[in-house]
Amino acid sequence: MAASTFKQEPHKLLVIPGPIEVADDVLYANAHPSMSHMSPDFAAVFQDCIVKTKTVLYTETAQPFLIAGSGTLGWDMAASNLVEPGEDVLVLNSGYFGDSFAECLAIYGAKVEQLGAPVGDKPTIEQIEEALKKRKYKMLTFTHVDTSTGVLSDAKEICAAVKRVSPDTLTVLDGVCSVGSEEIRMDEWGVDVVLAASQKGLGVPPGLCVACVSQKALSVFKARKAPPTSYFASWVKWLPIMEAYNKGAAAYFATPPVQIIYALQAALTTMTTKSPSLEERFALHKEASAKIKDTVQGWGLKLVTKSSDAAANGMTAVYTPEGMTPADIVPKMLKRGVIVAAGLHKDIKNSYFRIGSLGITAVDKSRGDIDTILKALREALEEAGYKFPA
Repeated sequence: MAASTFKQEPHKLLVIPGPIEVADDVLYANAHPSMSHMSPDFAAVFQDCIVKTKTVLYTETAQPFLIAGSGTLGWDMAASNLVEPGEDVLVLNSGYFGDSFAECLAIYGAKVEQLGAPVGDKPTIEQIEEALKKRKYKMLTFTHVDTSTGVLSDAKEICAAVKRVSPDTLTVLDGVCSVGSEEIRMDEWGVDVVLAASQKGLGVPPGLCVACVSQKALSVFKARKAPPTSYFASWVKWLPIMEAYNKGAAAYFATPPVQIIYALQAALTTMTTKSPSLEERFALHKEASAKIKDTVQGWGLKLVTKSSDAAANGMTAVYTPEGMTPADIVPKMLKRGVIVAAGLHKDIKNSYFRIGSLGITAVDKSRGDIDTILKALREALEEAGYKFPA
C-alpha cells in the first residue's frame, strides 16, 4: 500500500497531553520493514532527523541526541553528564515535573534548590534573578510546559535573566510537552539543553528521547573532572555516535528504534518543509488553545493556570465544577469517543482534568478535533448535571 492511500482504522480521539494523535503518513512510516540499524540507508534517515531537529529548535550549532527511551531519559542525561556530585542546581518548579526533575538530579548527587510558585503559576523573573544572585549554580532547569498544571514558562526571559546575572550557569529546558507546539529558539535565546520526547508535539509514537545540547554545554561536559554517573545515558558513549550520524555514517553503542526514527523523519519533514510553516504551526496551536480556554471559561469553568501568559498552547487544565471530580467527566467523554486526562498534580488531583491540543489536532483544522472535544465535553457536563450559565 502506498503512503498516500494509507488510512488509520477508526479509533477514539486521543487528546491527552501526550501521547497524541499521529498523522497517517507518520504511522505508515512507523511500519517500515525491519532493517539493519547499521545500513547506509538508515544512516541517511538518521542524519536527516538530526538536521531537521535543529531546524525545529532554531539552532545551527547545537548537537541533537536521538536515543531510545522516554522523555525521562533526558533528565538522566542532563543530571549525569553536566552535574558532578555536590554541585548546586536551581530547579524552577511549576508542577509535578519540576518535583520529578529535582528528584532525578538529587539521585545523581546534585545539591538541589527549588524555586516554586502557587499551583497554576510560575516563579517570576525577579525571583529567579534574586536566587541567582545568592548562589552560584552549575545549572538552572525549568519545565517549559508542565503537563500537571498547563503552566507555560517564559523560556526567552528565563535565559535572558541567567545571561544577566549568572552567565556561566547552564540553562536546561524540559520541552517534552512544548517542542513542536511552542516556539523555542536555542541559539537566539541561549538555551543550553532542550529535552523532549517523540510522543507529544512532535506527533510520533512513544519510544524516543530527543535532546539537543549547545556547544557551551558540551564544553562543560568535556571539562568535567569525574566520569559521567550513568552508563546508558553517558555522552562519552553517545556523542561519537551522534557525530557519526552528523556525517551520514552509521555507528553503534546501543540499538536505535529504527521504525520510530523513520516516523520521526516523516513528522519532521512535514514540520520543516511543508505548509503550514513552523511559525504558522505555533500560531495554530495558540488558536486551538484559545478556543478551548475561551469556551470552557464561557461555560463558567475555571482554568488551573492563573493567567493567560502562564498558560500553555498545547494543553488546557480545567477545574471540574463544584461538587464534581474527574471521574464525573472523563468516563463520560470516553463514552463519546474522546479521551482526555484526569488530574496529576498532588495538591489538586481530584479537582481538575486536562485536555491536549497538540500536533494534528491543532494544526489540521479539517479534522474538526477541537469542535469534537468541546461537543463531547459539553454533553458530558450536561450528563453529569452541570448547569450552564444562561
